[in-house]
Amino acid sequence: MSRTLRFIPALCAVLFALVGVAACGGIPGNAVVQVGGTPVTKDAFNHWMGIAATASSPTSAATAAKPVIPEPPSYKACIAHLQATTPAPAKGQAAPTTAQLKSQCEQQYKQLQQQVLGFLISSDWVIGEAGHLGVKLSDAEVHKQFVKIKNQQFPRAAEFEKFLRTTGQSTSDLLLRVKLNLLSSKIQEKIAKKKHAVTKAEVEKYYNENKQRFGTPEKRNVEIILAKTEADAKKAKQEVESGKSFSSVAKRVSIDPTSKANGGLLTEVVKGQQEKALDAAIFSAKPNVLSGPLKTAFGYYIYRVKSSTPGNQQSLAQAEAAIKSQLTATQSQTELSKFVKEFRKKWKGKTDCRSGFVIKDCKQFKEPKTSTKTTTPGAP
Repeated sequence: MSRTLRFIPALCAVLFALVGVAACGGIPGNAVVQVGGTPVTKDAFNHWMGIAATASSPTSAATAAKPVIPEPPSYKACIAHLQATTPAPAKGQAAPTTAQLKSQCEQQYKQLQQQVLGFLISSDWVIGEAGHLGVKLSDAEVHKQFVKIKNQQFPRAAEFEKFLRTTGQSTSDLLLRVKLNLLSSKIQEKIAKKKHAVTKAEVEKYYNENKQRFGTPEKRNVEIILAKTEADAKKAKQEVESGKSFSSVAKRVSIDPTSKANGGLLTEVVKGQQEKALDAAIFSAKPNVLSGPLKTAFGYYIYRVKSSTPGNQQSLAQAEAAIKSQLTATQSQTELSKFVKEFRKKWKGKTDCRSGFVIKDCKQFKEPKTSTKTTTPGAP
């Protein structure tokens, strides 16, 4: 089973969301994208395209075969590869045409392009934002974390060397991933510190608005029999009063499907679970007193509370620590969400892209127009 280094935590996944690229006039000739003055070169793009193609190939990792990267506009090598590897069609079916294979190669290229440009652009976004925020990260920190991950996942040097060969990655590529991961974590920590200290007033307000979260309700075990008519309910009650077990009468008489099979017993009932009239009756009844018939919209009940477990409510003082923790976490998430929104807007505005490398979040990107035309039913 193949293994890979896992580097990107939750924030990094957010910051590394696929980004888009469009045409631009100020990009250096050897670059496909420029982020805040930093070029993403064609060589870097081609290098990571090879890595992405290897990762997407079902056979390359196992065979160490060099993947075929779809190259526009002709896709010649990709088409030839598909012609050589596509199984022969079943008898009576036509083989894929060159045009169909070219379309397949074009689709594969677009998918790989989005992944690679998304990674490369987002990498510059994260590095740029770290510099803007004054986040420091030394090469020694990066190397230490890299060695830790490598030793955990590849105890033997030969395993690591095989991983590099089969994925097409270099140690420098993996160090970049580790660097991005650590920067993302540091950015997240810095943003989280922007929250204010939770006040006593905020704690008290949350407690008063959410008291039910800091206690457990009273629970009752109750026996019920539901009959269609009052006469049937009275008869069932008389049978229980005469000495017959509640369970045997319920199994024979009750029309309540939930409790009938269990001899009429409902366990750990809390307020609000039953229909209104029955609910009120259960929680006002004394234990071990056979009561009813009780008229409801569903019929007539006889009932008996078997036992009761009192509820309890934490005091504000008892709940204070948990509430502070909850409010602090909520604040952190709010600050992070606000940051991510501003982060994407800012760096999208700094991202210039060359024509032919268009994905979603470049500043020149425009959403494709969607047709609003409606078709009348039955119209051609």
